[in-house]
Amino acid sequence: MSIFATFGKAACVAAALALGGAGAMTASAPRADAAEVTVTHWGVLMYGAPYAVAMEKGFFKEAGVDVTGVLTSKGGGTTMRNVMAADLPYGEVALSAVVAAINQGADLKIVNTGVQTVGEILWVTLPDSPIKTTKDLDGKKVSFTSPKSVTEMLLTMVSDANGIKPDMVAAGGIGAGLTLLKEGAVVAAPIMDPIWAKLSDNYRPVFQVADELPQMIQSVGVTTSEFLKENPDTIRALVEGRRKGVDFVYANPEEAAQIVAKYYEMDPALALKAINNLIKLNYWSRGEFNLEAMDRLIGGLRIIGEVEGKVDWAKYVDDSFVK
Repeated sequence: MSIFATFGKAACVAAALALGGAGAMTASAPRADAAEVTVTHWGVLMYGAPYAVAMEKGFFKEAGVDVTGVLTSKGGGTTMRNVMAADLPYGEVALSAVVAAINQGADLKIVNTGVQTVGEILWVTLPDSPIKTTKDLDGKKVSFTSPKSVTEMLLTMVSDANGIKPDMVAAGGIGAGLTLLKEGAVVAAPIMDPIWAKLSDNYRPVFQVADELPQMIQSVGVTTSEFLKENPDTIRALVEGRRKGVDFVYANPEEAAQIVAKYYEMDPALALKAINNLIKLNYWSRGEFNLEAMDRLIGGLRIIGEVEGKVDWAKYVDDSFVK
């Protein structure tokens, strides 16, 4: 089972947009009436909820830029490349992908934070499994998505914190891990909303990352240094419009769920369940920076060999748009 199979048309459309590319960057500023932003896993995972709300409620237009659509990908470096190639080079991207691009020489600026926790990720088992607690995973086969992924990082960190050594298996994705679990090839597999909201009756949680590890920043808003220098008002409008979208989601989860369901082509009840789950975790940041939580993610990436040394945030963070 794949994530795309679970969520159908919306996810497939998102993937098609990513594969089609975002076009070449132009020297001039994008037209205010034809702006597209990039959001990782749009239509599949819940990073994009504030953007859907901000488009539907006119928050971006009120702030000064009319966002008419979203480009996306399955995440990581592909999303980062989409941002850099787009007519409007701004997007919400995994912090790990941004750091990787910076380490490869990309001239980028992080202008806001997006999702401010990895706590929504949990490892589940089958309802009748003898696995009850995190420590029960010691010596057992447990899946993560792919090598050097956030799920490998988190499973390693949780295992170290609990003094256990599970036999970690790269499944290839969330759906593939759940398939291994059903077939008895592993005793636990990772899952997250909105997939968890849809399938929670089929599994039993073993642990949720929010209960095991401190806060880590998961995604950030990023642009190129050149675009930021030439178009600060556009970036300010994007950050402000998204912030209003975040505030609306927290204040009006029922209406926000209806909007997300429309843009994601998903069941409104499922969207509401996922949004309520994530509100409990204070999932979406209003944009402000927490450098300690960013450092914690980088520390995890060092564990799996994705980053060496420290990151000098002063070189890459511009916090003037969230003050």
